[in-house]
Amino acid sequence: MPAKTLPIRLIQGSLAALGLSAIAFFTWVMATIIWPYTSGALDIDFLQTKQHIIHLLRYRLAFYIHIFPALLVLAAGLTQFSGAVLRRAPGLHRWVGRLYVWSILVCCGPAGLLMAWYANGGPLAQASFLLLSGLWWWVTWRAYRAIRVGDIRAHGAWMIRSYALTLSAITLRLMQFGLAMYSSLDPETAYRLVAWPSWVLNLLVAEWLLRRTAWFAWIYGR
Repeated sequence: MPAKTLPIRLIQGSLAALGLSAIAFFTWVMATIIWPYTSGALDIDFLQTKQHIIHLLRYRLAFYIHIFPALLVLAAGLTQFSGAVLRRAPGLHRWVGRLYVWSILVCCGPAGLLMAWYANGGPLAQASFLLLSGLWWWVTWRAYRAIRVGDIRAHGAWMIRSYALTLSAITLRLMQFGLAMYSSLDPETAYRLVAWPSWVLNLLVAEWLLRRTAWFAWIYGR
């Protein structure tokens, strides 16, 4: 039995290391994207596309309330989906989990919902981001409620869904980059094309993983 389980453990460990490395890398990438906004300038990068509404205080507040906590939310994946952290440092898991949940419920989710009303790409993209923001808030709330009643398995499942939606910030930019590199589409058309798949595909992958009982049990030890 040990001889058979060793290769499986090696594969699992390698995949875990790869996943954590990817999260660390993309958190760093997002940090480099977000850092210029600490200057307070309103005519840089993404905000250049918002000059027609940048005078709105509610939009500016929503933008900053969304982007800075969102970086912490993304980085939380380094601890929240590690079986080793869950078993060896449960206190760390709980405290980072609280930071993750309340950042989404109080800051990122509501701010993202307001920003979605003004999303680039027209009504189709706006509808996508409105639904994304609402779902992100709701699945995170379900994760919180599940752990409050001691349902660890349900908590883990809802957290995986929540983080899949968190990762839409990455998949959106990867899809935009791919279209910019390999197509001649204008930026607004490209944005409309990626608005839905950038998070729907993540959620489908999360649901597939949740149906992989062995994988789920390995993460949560259940």
